[in-house]
Amino acid sequence: MLDRLTHRGPDGQGTHEFEHAWLGHRRLAIVDLAGGAQPLRDPGGEYWLVGDGEVYNYQRLRRELESQGHEFRSRADMESALHLLEAHGLSALSRLWGNFALAGATVDGQFFAARDTMGIAPLYWARQDHLVIFGSELKAFDPDRRPAVEPFPPGHFWTPADGLRAFRSLPKVEPVSPAANSDPDAEPSEDVLATIRNRLISSVERLMVTDVPVGALLSGGLDSSIVTAIAARHAHRNGRQLRTFAVGGADSDDILAARQVAGELGTDHSERLYTDDELIDWVPEVIRVIESFDPQLVHSSVPNLLVSKLAARSVKVVLIGEGADELFAGYSYYSKIHSEEELHDELLATIRGMHIGGLQRVDRIAGATGLEARTPFLDLDVVELGLSLPAQWKLSRGDRMEKWLLRKAFTGWLPERVLWRPKAQFGQGSGARDVLGEYYSSTVSEEEFQATRHVLDPPLRSREELAYYRLFQRELTGIDPRHLVGRFAEW
Repeated sequence: MLDRLTHRGPDGQGTHEFEHAWLGHRRLAIVDLAGGAQPLRDPGGEYWLVGDGEVYNYQRLRRELESQGHEFRSRADMESALHLLEAHGLSALSRLWGNFALAGATVDGQFFAARDTMGIAPLYWARQDHLVIFGSELKAFDPDRRPAVEPFPPGHFWTPADGLRAFRSLPKVEPVSPAANSDPDAEPSEDVLATIRNRLISSVERLMVTDVPVGALLSGGLDSSIVTAIAARHAHRNGRQLRTFAVGGADSDDILAARQVAGELGTDHSERLYTDDELIDWVPEVIRVIESFDPQLVHSSVPNLLVSKLAARSVKVVLIGEGADELFAGYSYYSKIHSEEELHDELLATIRGMHIGGLQRVDRIAGATGLEARTPFLDLDVVELGLSLPAQWKLSRGDRMEKWLLRKAFTGWLPERVLWRPKAQFGQGSGARDVLGEYYSSTVSEEEFQATRHVLDPPLRSREELAYYRLFQRELTGIDPRHLVGRFAEW
């Protein structure tokens, strides 16, 4: 299994075997490049831990734990998690701020596994014949065990003694309701806009703290452009120039918009231009990498893989705009919702499903290219604020376009053409959607589609999706997609 995940950790591997458990880890070195190898252990060799992802509040936790007498053996962020759990037990998982999947064991027979609240870090498990196996990707599991693989639920931990337990759910926040007599078209106050702006700025700047170079994937859309604008200002204040990376066909909408944003912000900008034939040829590899056959995910993943390969030549961490559409109602199908309560419930459901949808693409593409992707919009502080905002401010109606609230909050930060650019899916703006849709639809006849589409529930939706599903079956033998592959409502 560890050998199948070499791509996720090109900087080394480590293992440790107990009588009751085995821990293995592939390392992508982001913090403490020299001393952060895993598995980590306490000075006495009693407690052991492997972890994927990042704990962002590790320095504050470390200061607290050192004051209590804990001795650290490295500067690694995950060592703070090790000592925190040693001192306070699994209830302390709720104090870890970041994206993480953890597995820990002790020499006296204890074991646990856990996953962050949003499900940003991937984790799967298979329970068979008194054996429980965990892995970061579906392809890690032996083919004969794949039918039993399930997603490990976000915000939960598991132990052999107590089973599956929740340690933190998504913020239970009800949106603030404006006064009953308020004008539904009234604009939020400047204080509200400043709060949105400052919360996201804090998130971006916190995620830029690393021991390795940081860049931004810049699609030219609103979300990545806002993240880039914040990061570019922060880098400039610290005497650096932010590196940005864009992808698309020559003169595609995304390339032109990204080029404009990079010029306005003064970033060190690089582009990956591709041909239609390249897009088509990369699809089988992309489906193997992302472990999905959803057309919308495939459309965005092909250009995403190409731009990530470009970025990996010069940085190890990239900032991306994932999560803004789910918090601020950016997808076009949200515009069909006219009830505030219904919109809030739909946004919450979408966010809860991201770990087998958009976040799966983010993780797999980054893992396949030796990058760590960081998502400022999915910082829990930002998520909590986003869910607390009145849903009426997120409804698309009249002259209010999608994500109107977010656009207002960052007025003056971006060129007007970009700030008010209509939403386009990444695969659409980069030119991938039409090319891939036309070609892969042509590989399946209408008769084949009608005869085969009901192999899944809900049924396959198009000849294109059937073509991708066949590639998925070939690349990931034995995987049951019904509960492992999220399928977008809109594509």
